[in-house]
Formats: sequence, C-alpha cells, structure tokens
Amino acid sequence: MDPSLGRQGRTITDGAASLITRAEELAYELRIEEVMTGSVKVVSPGMLMADVLELFREARISGAPVVRDGEVIGIVSIEDLIRSLRRSDVEAPVSSYMSEQLITVKAVDPVVEALKVFARTRVGRLPVVDDADSLTGIITKGDITRGLLSALEKDYQAEEVRRYRASHLFEDIVSDRTSLILRYTITPRDFTRGGGASSYIKRALLRLGASPQIARRCGIAIYEAEMNLIIHSTGGIIRVEIEPDSIAMEAIDEGPGIPDVELAMEPGYSTAPDEIRELGFGAGMGLTNIERCVDEMLLESTLGEGTRLVMKIHLRPHKPLGEPNHVGRERMPGADDLDAPATQNSDRDRSG
Repeated sequence: MDPSLGRQGRTITDGAASLITRAEELAYELRIEEVMTGSVKVVSPGMLMADVLELFREARISGAPVVRDGEVIGIVSIEDLIRSLRRSDVEAPVSSYMSEQLITVKAVDPVVEALKVFARTRVGRLPVVDDADSLTGIITKGDITRGLLSALEKDYQAEEVRRYRASHLFEDIVSDRTSLILRYTITPRDFTRGGGASSYIKRALLRLGASPQIARRCGIAIYEAEMNLIIHSTGGIIRVEIEPDSIAMEAIDEGPGIPDVELAMEPGYSTAPDEIRELGFGAGMGLTNIERCVDEMLLESTLGEGTRLVMKIHLRPHKPLGEPNHVGRERMPGADDLDAPATQNSDRDRSG
C-alpha cells in the first residue's frame, strides 16, 4: 500500500487534512471538566418517577444520575420516564426504571474520550467522576458543542504575536541544514498530563508558520502515540525534529515490545487491560488515526526491549517553514522498506 494512503485508501494531503477541523483539534485539547455541567441534579433510587417528571420539567434536563449514600449507582433518562408514563406507573420508584449499566468518564480526560464513548454506546449523557470515582459533573453532546464554541471564540491576538515571532526563526540562521528538535518525557499511566506533548508540539508548529492542517495532523498523530506510551509502556520519549521541508516524529519506549505487529494494526484490536478500558481508553483505533494523518509510518520493535514508532510529514515545497540557505532532503532512517505495509504501518495497539 502506498504510504501516503490511509487504511481506506484515501490520500491524506494538505487539502484532505482540512477535514480535520479546528473543533476536532480542540476535542484533543480541552478536558472534560472544562465543558461539563458541574451543578448536577441527582435522584435517589427510592424517588418516585412522578417526582422525576417534575424535576426534569423544572430543571429542563433529560437525565440524571441515581445516587445512594454518595455513590452513583445508575442513571435515569427521559426515555425511562416515558416508559413509566406509557405504563401509567409514575408512582413506581426510580430503581424500577433506571439503567444500572453505568458508564462514566474522568474529569481530566480529553473531550475526545467522551466523544468516543458517545459514539460507541449511543447514550445521551455521561456522569463525570474524579480520581476517587466521586461524582463531579455530567456531560452531554450539547455540553461539548457549547464548550467547543466557547473555545473557538477566544481571543487569539496574543497567540498571533508569538506566532509571528517564531515564524521568522529559520530566516536568520545560516547553515547547511537547520533543525529544531523538541523532546518530551512521557510518564506511564499519567493520564492527568496525557495529551500535553501533542498540544505543545502543535502550538510550536503553528508559531513556526505551519498551516493549521499540518499542525492538526501532527497533533493527532502525536496524541495517539503519546497515549500508547502512557497506557502500555514503562515510560518513553516523544521526539520531534522540525525542518523547513519536513516534520519527523518519534515515539520511543523500553516497554515489552510487540508480539504481532500486523495484528496490532487491525482497527479495533487492543491489548489494553480491563482497568484501562474502564477509563475509556484502549479502543484500538489509535494507529488507524495516526495512519490517516502522516505521510510515512515506520515501526521497529523487539520483544522485551521496546518499540520505536517513526512518523513523518512532508511539507509542500512552495510552503516551507522559513527559508534557510540549504536544506538536505534525506530519507527517514530505517525507512528503506516503506513500500511494505506490514512494516510501515505496524505497531502494537497502544491507543486511547
């Protein structure tokens, strides 16, 4: 398969990358706690459905967590209320109609993790809990929409000034080959800071003059690689080398290695343990998302020693980052076999 093609055969060019919207980018940046509703109306399992009807009408809500002794044990929705009305059973307790299949998300997770749960489960609302599993809020798709719109309305004037200064970085440097290297240490199971490296890298690229499409492609690829390191490795390094005509990204760890790289590339395949899946990660789509966003992808992995994932994006010749005197065009180290799909597109599924 051509390395510039996604798994569905669609070439991810700068034009196609415009489909990666600013809203999608923000979904990786914003935390759930930033967009959720913090003041939550709750009900008890013994509360009558007739009282739930009044609560929903007065508060203008369509669902509420069911709490007993401070613990969330279920959720009751407008659909449950309608079922009780159809049966003329509004004097029944909430426990008779509530859903006990509780799905929660963490307040510190990126908004994109809530979107993944919504897509997978098709529920209308998700209770939000803290690290101690205490209820801190509730999130709906409407909350996400409002949060994204609010973020889009922020004043970017200060950012534009920083971007202008950084975009001239390469212009005043005289060398045969000019590179800017960014390096981030990733701590295992540190979900609180997960996504931080991708956000910093994306911001740096925008300030250096990269197009929003290029910055978004890099940001999504790095986010997925970063979450892989957090979930599956004993810690690792994210390294990005920025040149006027290309961006090379690496995710390196000393983890357990990959037993079957071809199987790991299958969409939906995941080796994430149950406790990670319960946090909303490990859906098995991380490598597919990376593949959509990069021009080249290379994996090197040794069992018991670790994994090195290399990703590269080529910049269009007429839109480089700055104008140095001369830029060397080199092949990515170890990328001699990029035409072989089992090599270029293989990685264990360590995705969120």
